[in-house]
Amino acid sequence: MLRRGILWLSEQQRIHDFVRSHGLARRFATRFVAGETADAAIEAARTLASGGITASLDLLGESVTDRAAARAARDQILALLDQMEDEATIETNVSVKPSQMGLDLDADLCRAHFRDLLDRVRSLKGFLRLDMEGATHTQRTLDLFTGHLQPEYGDHVGVVIQSALRRSSDDVDRLLALGARVRLCKGAYREASDIAFPDKRDVDRQYVALMERLLREGNYPAIATHDEAIIAHAQRCVAREGIAPDRFEFQMLHGVRRDLQNRLRASGYRVRVYIPFGTHWYPYLMRRLAERPANIAFILGNVIREGLSAP
Repeated sequence: MLRRGILWLSEQQRIHDFVRSHGLARRFATRFVAGETADAAIEAARTLASGGITASLDLLGESVTDRAAARAARDQILALLDQMEDEATIETNVSVKPSQMGLDLDADLCRAHFRDLLDRVRSLKGFLRLDMEGATHTQRTLDLFTGHLQPEYGDHVGVVIQSALRRSSDDVDRLLALGARVRLCKGAYREASDIAFPDKRDVDRQYVALMERLLREGNYPAIATHDEAIIAHAQRCVAREGIAPDRFEFQMLHGVRRDLQNRLRASGYRVRVYIPFGTHWYPYLMRRLAERPANIAFILGNVIREGLSAP
Protein backbone atom coordinates (compact mmCIF):
# COMPACT_ATOMS: atom_id res chain seq x y z
CA MET A 1 0.00 0.00 0.00
CA LEU A 2 2.76 2.46 0.96
CA ARG A 3 4.71 1.63 -2.19
CA ARG A 4 1.66 2.18 -4.40
CA GLY A 5 1.01 5.50 -2.65
CA ILE A 6 4.55 6.71 -3.21
CA LEU A 7 4.45 5.70 -6.87
CA TRP A 8 1.13 7.52 -7.26
CA LEU A 9 2.68 10.66 -5.80
CA SER A 10 5.63 10.38 -8.18
CA GLU A 11 3.23 10.59 -11.15
CA GLN A 12 1.25 13.65 -10.00
CA GLN A 13 2.32 16.69 -12.03
CA ARG A 14 0.67 19.12 -9.60
CA ILE A 15 2.66 17.72 -6.71
CA HIS A 16 5.80 17.77 -8.85
CA ASP A 17 5.21 21.44 -9.65
CA PHE A 18 4.56 22.23 -5.98
CA VAL A 19 7.70 20.45 -4.79
CA ARG A 20 9.87 22.15 -7.41
CA SER A 21 8.56 25.56 -6.38
CA HIS A 22 8.36 25.08 -2.61
CA GLY A 23 11.49 26.29 -0.84
CA LEU A 24 11.50 23.80 2.03
CA ALA A 25 10.78 20.83 -0.22
CA ARG A 26 13.51 21.88 -2.64
CA ARG A 27 16.00 22.25 0.20
CA PHE A 28 15.22 18.74 1.37
CA ALA A 29 15.57 17.34 -2.17
CA THR A 30 18.83 19.16 -2.84
CA ARG A 31 20.27 17.44 0.20
CA PHE A 32 20.32 14.28 -1.96
CA VAL A 33 20.27 15.68 -5.51
CA ALA A 34 22.79 18.35 -6.48
CA GLY A 35 20.33 20.36 -8.56
CA GLU A 36 18.77 20.50 -11.99
CA THR A 37 21.79 21.53 -14.07
CA ALA A 38 25.24 20.23 -14.88
CA ASP A 39 26.63 23.43 -13.38
CA ALA A 40 25.07 22.53 -10.03
CA ALA A 41 26.53 19.02 -10.13
CA ILE A 42 29.98 20.30 -11.06
CA GLU A 43 29.83 22.83 -8.23
CA ALA A 44 28.97 20.02 -5.81
CA ALA A 45 31.93 18.03 -7.16
CA ARG A 46 34.21 21.05 -6.70
CA THR A 47 33.11 21.35 -3.07
CA LEU A 48 33.88 17.71 -2.45
CA ALA A 49 37.24 18.00 -4.22
CA SER A 50 38.25 20.78 -1.85
CA GLY A 51 38.08 18.17 0.92
CA GLY A 52 39.91 15.50 -1.07
CA ILE A 53 36.76 13.56 -2.04
CA THR A 54 36.09 12.59 -5.66
CA ALA A 55 32.72 12.33 -7.40
CA SER A 56 30.78 10.44 -10.05
CA LEU A 57 28.12 12.54 -11.78
CA ASP A 58 24.81 11.03 -12.87
CA LEU A 59 22.28 12.72 -15.17
CA LEU A 60 18.91 11.59 -13.85
CA GLY A 61 16.53 9.83 -16.18
CA GLU A 62 15.96 6.17 -17.04
CA SER A 63 13.70 3.87 -19.01
CA VAL A 64 13.38 6.29 -21.92
CA THR A 65 10.43 5.59 -24.16
CA ASP A 66 11.71 6.71 -27.58
CA ARG A 67 14.93 6.95 -29.54
CA ALA A 68 14.95 10.74 -29.55
CA ALA A 69 14.96 10.82 -25.74
CA ALA A 70 17.88 8.37 -25.66
CA ARG A 71 19.83 10.51 -28.14
CA ALA A 72 19.05 13.62 -26.11
CA ALA A 73 20.35 11.97 -22.93
CA ARG A 74 23.53 10.92 -24.76
CA ASP A 75 24.03 14.48 -26.00
CA GLN A 76 23.53 15.92 -22.51
CA ILE A 77 26.16 13.58 -21.10
CA LEU A 78 28.57 14.44 -23.91
CA ALA A 79 28.07 18.12 -23.04
CA LEU A 80 28.68 17.27 -19.37
CA LEU A 81 31.95 15.58 -20.31
CA ASP A 82 32.99 18.71 -22.19
CA GLN A 83 32.33 20.77 -19.06
CA MET A 84 34.25 18.34 -16.89
CA GLU A 85 37.24 18.59 -19.24
CA ASP A 86 37.51 22.28 -18.36
CA GLU A 87 37.57 21.61 -14.61
CA ALA A 88 41.08 21.25 -13.24
CA THR A 89 40.00 20.15 -9.75
CA ILE A 90 37.59 17.29 -10.55
CA GLU A 91 37.99 13.92 -12.24
CA THR A 92 36.06 12.96 -15.37
CA ASN A 93 33.83 10.28 -13.91
CA VAL A 94 30.17 9.62 -14.79
CA SER A 95 27.53 6.99 -14.07
CA VAL A 96 24.99 6.08 -16.78
CA LYS A 97 21.97 3.78 -16.76
CA PRO A 98 21.70 1.53 -19.83
CA SER A 99 17.93 2.08 -20.06
CA GLN A 100 18.62 5.83 -20.36
CA MET A 101 20.73 5.06 -23.45
CA GLY A 102 17.89 3.03 -25.00
CA LEU A 103 18.54 -0.53 -23.81
CA ASP A 104 14.80 -1.23 -23.64
CA LEU A 105 14.30 0.11 -27.16
CA ASP A 106 17.16 -1.26 -29.24
CA ALA A 107 20.33 -2.99 -28.03
CA ASP A 108 22.32 -1.76 -31.06
CA LEU A 109 21.24 1.83 -30.41
CA CYS A 110 22.24 1.51 -26.76
CA ARG A 111 25.68 0.14 -27.66
CA ALA A 112 26.23 2.94 -30.16
CA HIS A 113 25.34 5.57 -27.57
CA PHE A 114 27.71 4.07 -25.01
CA ARG A 115 30.48 3.93 -27.59
CA ASP A 116 29.95 7.62 -28.32
CA LEU A 117 30.26 8.36 -24.61
CA LEU A 118 33.21 6.05 -24.03
CA ASP A 119 35.17 7.37 -27.01
CA ARG A 120 34.97 10.78 -25.35
CA VAL A 121 35.68 9.41 -21.86
CA ARG A 122 38.76 7.57 -23.11
CA SER A 123 40.06 10.66 -24.88
CA LEU A 124 39.80 12.49 -21.53
CA LYS A 125 41.42 9.59 -19.62
CA GLY A 126 38.22 9.39 -17.59
CA PHE A 127 35.85 6.68 -16.42
CA LEU A 128 32.23 5.67 -17.03
CA ARG A 129 30.27 3.28 -14.83
CA LEU A 130 27.25 1.38 -16.15
CA ASP A 131 24.70 1.67 -13.36
CA MET A 132 22.75 -1.46 -12.53
CA GLU A 133 18.96 -1.29 -12.56
CA GLY A 134 16.29 -3.87 -11.66
CA ALA A 135 16.79 -7.60 -12.18
CA THR A 136 15.11 -7.52 -15.60
CA HIS A 137 18.11 -5.48 -16.79
CA THR A 138 20.89 -7.39 -15.05
CA GLN A 139 21.82 -9.94 -17.71
CA ARG A 140 21.45 -7.48 -20.57
CA THR A 141 23.62 -4.95 -18.78
CA LEU A 142 26.31 -7.54 -18.06
CA ASP A 143 26.15 -8.79 -21.67
CA LEU A 144 26.61 -5.22 -22.89
CA PHE A 145 29.53 -4.71 -20.53
CA THR A 146 31.38 -8.01 -20.88
CA GLY A 147 30.59 -8.69 -24.53
CA HIS A 148 31.14 -5.25 -26.00
CA LEU A 149 32.30 -2.37 -23.82
CA GLN A 150 34.85 -3.78 -21.38
CA PRO A 151 36.87 -5.62 -24.08
CA GLU A 152 37.07 -2.41 -26.12
CA TYR A 153 37.48 0.24 -23.41
CA GLY A 154 39.15 -1.66 -20.58
CA ASP A 155 39.62 0.31 -17.37
CA HIS A 156 37.72 3.31 -18.74
CA VAL A 157 34.46 1.45 -18.06
CA GLY A 158 33.03 -0.41 -15.08
CA VAL A 159 29.83 -2.03 -13.88
CA VAL A 160 27.79 -2.54 -10.69
CA ILE A 161 26.91 -5.72 -8.80
CA GLN A 162 24.10 -5.88 -6.22
CA SER A 163 24.60 -8.18 -3.24
CA ALA A 164 20.81 -8.55 -2.87
CA LEU A 165 20.67 -10.73 -5.99
CA ARG A 166 21.22 -14.45 -5.55
CA ARG A 167 23.17 -14.64 -8.82
CA SER A 168 25.80 -12.08 -7.82
CA SER A 169 28.45 -14.49 -6.55
CA ASP A 170 28.62 -16.16 -9.97
CA ASP A 171 28.63 -12.76 -11.67
CA VAL A 172 31.58 -11.65 -9.54
CA ASP A 173 33.44 -14.84 -10.53
CA ARG A 174 33.13 -13.91 -14.19
CA LEU A 175 33.98 -10.25 -13.67
CA LEU A 176 37.08 -11.06 -11.61
CA ALA A 177 38.28 -13.38 -14.38
CA LEU A 178 37.96 -10.46 -16.83
CA GLY A 179 39.78 -8.02 -14.55
CA ALA A 180 36.71 -5.78 -14.67
CA ARG A 181 36.20 -2.76 -12.45
CA VAL A 182 33.25 -3.50 -10.15
CA ARG A 183 31.20 -1.31 -7.87
CA LEU A 184 29.54 -3.37 -5.14
CA CYS A 185 26.27 -2.14 -3.62
CA LYS A 186 23.43 -3.83 -1.75
CA GLY A 187 20.69 -2.90 -4.23
CA ALA A 188 17.57 -0.85 -3.60
CA TYR A 189 15.15 -2.58 -5.98
CA ARG A 190 12.26 -4.73 -4.79
CA GLU A 191 12.68 -8.15 -6.39
CA ALA A 192 10.97 -11.55 -6.13
CA SER A 193 12.37 -13.85 -3.44
CA ASP A 194 13.57 -16.39 -5.99
CA ILE A 195 15.77 -13.67 -7.52
CA ALA A 196 16.89 -11.72 -4.45
CA PHE A 197 17.39 -12.38 -0.76
CA PRO A 198 14.35 -11.08 1.15
CA ASP A 199 16.21 -10.98 4.47
CA LYS A 200 18.60 -8.07 5.05
CA ARG A 201 20.95 -10.36 6.99
CA ASP A 202 21.46 -12.49 3.89
CA VAL A 203 22.01 -9.40 1.73
CA ASP A 204 24.63 -8.16 4.19
CA ARG A 205 26.26 -11.58 4.46
CA GLN A 206 26.69 -11.83 0.70
CA TYR A 207 27.87 -8.22 0.55
CA VAL A 208 30.69 -8.94 3.01
CA ALA A 209 31.71 -12.13 1.20
CA LEU A 210 31.79 -10.41 -2.20
CA MET A 211 33.53 -7.37 -0.75
CA GLU A 212 36.34 -9.47 0.68
CA ARG A 213 36.87 -11.20 -2.68
CA LEU A 214 36.87 -7.93 -4.58
CA LEU A 215 39.28 -6.33 -2.14
CA ARG A 216 41.70 -9.26 -2.40
CA GLU A 217 41.39 -10.03 -6.11
CA GLY A 218 39.62 -7.13 -7.79
CA ASN A 219 40.71 -4.33 -10.08
CA TYR A 220 40.22 -1.18 -8.00
CA PRO A 221 36.81 -2.16 -6.59
CA ALA A 222 34.34 0.43 -5.33
CA ILE A 223 32.82 -0.45 -1.95
CA ALA A 224 29.49 1.38 -2.02
CA THR A 225 27.85 1.42 1.40
CA HIS A 226 26.92 3.67 4.34
CA ASP A 227 26.83 0.71 6.71
CA GLU A 228 29.41 1.45 9.39
CA ALA A 229 29.69 -2.19 10.47
CA ILE A 230 30.51 -3.26 6.92
CA ILE A 231 32.95 -0.37 6.49
CA ALA A 232 34.70 -1.39 9.70
CA HIS A 233 34.86 -4.96 8.37
CA ALA A 234 36.46 -3.67 5.17
CA GLN A 235 39.02 -1.72 7.19
CA ARG A 236 39.96 -4.84 9.15
CA CYS A 237 40.17 -6.87 5.95
CA VAL A 238 42.56 -4.51 4.16
CA ALA A 239 44.71 -4.19 7.29
CA ARG A 240 44.90 -7.97 7.66
CA GLU A 241 45.62 -8.59 3.98
CA GLY A 242 48.04 -5.69 3.58
CA ILE A 243 45.88 -4.05 0.90
CA ALA A 244 46.99 -0.48 0.23
CA PRO A 245 44.33 2.27 0.39
CA ASP A 246 45.00 3.23 -3.24
CA ARG A 247 43.78 -0.19 -4.45
CA PHE A 248 40.08 0.49 -3.76
CA GLU A 249 37.66 3.24 -2.80
CA PHE A 250 34.59 3.70 -0.63
CA GLN A 251 31.55 5.19 -2.36
CA MET A 252 28.53 6.95 -0.87
CA LEU A 253 25.52 8.95 -1.98
CA HIS A 254 25.43 12.71 -2.19
CA GLY A 255 24.08 14.14 1.05
CA VAL A 256 24.15 10.88 3.04
CA ARG A 257 26.58 10.51 5.94
CA ARG A 258 28.83 13.41 5.02
CA ASP A 259 30.37 13.03 8.46
CA LEU A 260 31.38 9.46 7.64
CA GLN A 261 32.71 10.47 4.24
CA ASN A 262 34.96 13.06 5.86
CA ARG A 263 36.14 10.68 8.60
CA LEU A 264 37.14 8.04 6.09
CA ARG A 265 38.99 10.56 3.95
CA ALA A 266 40.79 11.96 7.01
CA SER A 267 41.88 8.40 7.83
CA GLY A 268 43.58 8.09 4.45
CA TYR A 269 40.94 6.16 2.50
CA ARG A 270 39.77 7.13 -0.95
CA VAL A 271 36.14 8.26 -1.01
CA ARG A 272 33.91 8.97 -4.01
CA VAL A 273 30.42 10.46 -3.84
CA TYR A 274 27.67 9.67 -6.36
CA ILE A 275 26.08 12.98 -7.41
CA PRO A 276 22.71 12.79 -9.22
CA PHE A 277 21.36 15.88 -10.96
CA GLY A 278 18.74 16.90 -13.52
CA THR A 279 15.14 17.94 -13.89
CA HIS A 280 13.91 14.41 -13.10
CA TRP A 281 14.95 14.68 -9.46
CA TYR A 282 11.44 14.52 -8.00
CA PRO A 283 10.43 11.26 -9.73
CA TYR A 284 13.91 9.90 -9.00
CA LEU A 285 13.56 10.44 -5.27
CA MET A 286 10.04 9.09 -5.14
CA ARG A 287 10.91 5.98 -7.15
CA ARG A 288 13.91 5.27 -4.93
CA LEU A 289 11.59 5.41 -1.92
CA ALA A 290 8.94 3.31 -3.67
CA GLU A 291 11.42 0.59 -4.62
CA ARG A 292 11.94 -0.08 -0.95
CA PRO A 293 9.86 2.04 1.47
CA ALA A 294 12.36 1.20 4.22
CA ASN A 295 14.61 3.68 2.38
CA ILE A 296 12.56 6.44 4.03
CA ALA A 297 13.75 5.34 7.45
CA PHE A 298 17.25 4.81 6.07
CA ILE A 299 17.53 8.36 4.73
CA LEU A 300 15.99 10.01 7.78
CA GLY A 301 18.08 7.86 10.11
CA ASN A 302 21.30 8.82 8.37
CA VAL A 303 20.41 12.51 8.45
CA ILE A 304 19.72 12.25 12.19
CA ARG A 305 22.95 10.33 12.85
CA GLU A 306 24.96 12.85 10.90
CA GLY A 307 23.36 15.69 12.82
CA LEU A 308 24.05 14.06 16.17
CA SER A 309 27.70 13.49 15.28
CA ALA A 310 28.27 17.08 14.13
CA PRO A 311 30.45 19.19 16.44
